[in-house]
Amino acid sequence: MHEELRAALAGLLDGLPPKQAAQAVERLIANYRGRTPTDAPVLRDRADVAAYAAYRMPATFEAVRAALTAFAARVPDWSPATHVDIGGGTGAATWATAATWEGHHSTVLDWAQPALDLGRELAAKNLPDTAWRRQTIGEGLTVPAGTDLVTVSYVLGELRPEDRRAVVAAAATAAQAVVLIEPGTPDGYLRIREARTQLTEAGLRIVAPCPHSDTCPIVPGQDWCHFAARVNRSSLHRQVKGGSLPYEDEKFSYVAATTFDATPASARIIRKPQLRKGQVLLDLCTTQDGLQRTTVTKRHGTHYRQARDASWGDDWS
Repeated sequence: MHEELRAALAGLLDGLPPKQAAQAVERLIANYRGRTPTDAPVLRDRADVAAYAAYRMPATFEAVRAALTAFAARVPDWSPATHVDIGGGTGAATWATAATWEGHHSTVLDWAQPALDLGRELAAKNLPDTAWRRQTIGEGLTVPAGTDLVTVSYVLGELRPEDRRAVVAAAATAAQAVVLIEPGTPDGYLRIREARTQLTEAGLRIVAPCPHSDTCPIVPGQDWCHFAARVNRSSLHRQVKGGSLPYEDEKFSYVAATTFDATPASARIIRKPQLRKGQVLLDLCTTQDGLQRTTVTKRHGTHYRQARDASWGDDWS
């Protein structure tokens, strides 16, 4: 779905002056980084939606796909038949869900009609089994009972606290599986941590990235749990950020939980592995011992080769 999404986005900004597109993106980034909770749609018109979709959809897609891939690895015999994307906007998380599983029906809920309209347009050829529905995101939101999967990506930070809790409650009440993704910032992590607690209190089991459903061992304010997904930069990325590299790493925090039995990894690599001469240092979140650093050397044989090939965010055993 990566190349299909790129193709759908190509030409999206035709007719929109580059300076206007860049200004729209700069204004909207603050909202999507969770600095301005609101009770109104952030994306106001097609120019807003087009600029932001061209800039953000590839990064959101890659972050959500990485989170869903980690979750899917822990539930290999499960796949959703129905999927609801809360606050899905132009549908990046729905594209990521289609890249992870086949044969499901998706419904995108958002309160911004211009976003839904553009999302439907972009997805017409590739995601035909998708419904696009206008819906207030917050208190009063309901999810159809029996929904298999709910995704909420880069949305919680836009909402007032009471609306965040309402969205997570609606997902936890109705869905078999819930996957929440936020920016990989300290504030984004805190929102995921709060939602994680809400999910476990509702009786769901944490499947990823955490190796357990107990309290997160990270001390707030001292560190935060986040991961990274590689994103190829578009020309608009380079315009707005002034970067020269053809890629960037999208940092994100996430949690995946289920109502059914699922076995999380025994440990998760929570920092980029450090390669040293003859050894690899791995920072892990573990089932029994919380946060720990382990050193894998050549004497460990197969484990050493696995450690050299391991990536930030991978399972570890």
